[in-house]
Amino acid sequence: MTSLDVRISKCAGFCWGVERALDMTLAAAEQAPKPVNTLGPLIHNPSVIRDLKRRGVGVIGDLPDTASGGTVILRSHGVPRGVKERLCDLGIQVIDATCPFVTAAQEKAARLKGDGYLVIILGERDHPEVLGLRSYAGEDSLVVESPADLPAKLPNKRVGVVVQTTQSQERLSELVAHLAPSAKELLVHNTICSATEQRQAAAMAMASEVDAVVVVGGRDSGNTRRLAELCRARQPNTHHIESANEIDPAWFGGVQTVGVTAGASTPPEQIEAVARHLKEIEL
Repeated sequence: MTSLDVRISKCAGFCWGVERALDMTLAAAEQAPKPVNTLGPLIHNPSVIRDLKRRGVGVIGDLPDTASGGTVILRSHGVPRGVKERLCDLGIQVIDATCPFVTAAQEKAARLKGDGYLVIILGERDHPEVLGLRSYAGEDSLVVESPADLPAKLPNKRVGVVVQTTQSQERLSELVAHLAPSAKELLVHNTICSATEQRQAAAMAMASEVDAVVVVGGRDSGNTRRLAELCRARQPNTHHIESANEIDPAWFGGVQTVGVTAGASTPPEQIEAVARHLKEIEL
């Protein structure tokens, strides 16, 4: 019997923005006025959210109607414009854990809107980061996941583009190539964060060199889904899981090498658990 050769991607798991948000939340759990809640899940990782709950950090879905005291943490994905001010008006202590890359994208969207551009956001329409971005880009902004989502005729020939920070360079290149012939003026802000680029590049390189890939991270995590999509394009035997107990040994028939990567909201202990489980599979 032999075991799988398990290779972990050089860039995988927690990014700086997620670590920052988690550190701020853990500190708030100890020191901030109670109750302590995040406005929406802090990050898209169920096990991390369960751990925070055990530490006394809850999740609220909407703004309170009346003054309620306590502390609300704005999650790493950011929130729509004005939310922070409304919370402060209710007498709630606000801790802003928005990723600085997301904040920069919001500022660029607002600047484009103010300068008279039609703002096009490349991203997932219902993702919390994109909902926040659109509040800065204006009601006439367009959210697209691909050129197919664009209208047949642009309502404004001055076009500005911002990008959900976890999108891929491939999707951005495709969108820009489509817009260039029809826009009179095209200003593109590549707001994909460096951590996303690094993880995607490392995952794609690894996927080209192994017989199977396991991508670890929450199913609601956009950046994890994109990692799986990019890896699957290079290695069809790619599987997206949230935890080690989802691994099926049947995936690895005839496989010698398996690569492991993980989304930016996946803690290192989950990656290590998956790697250990894979090494225990006998071929």
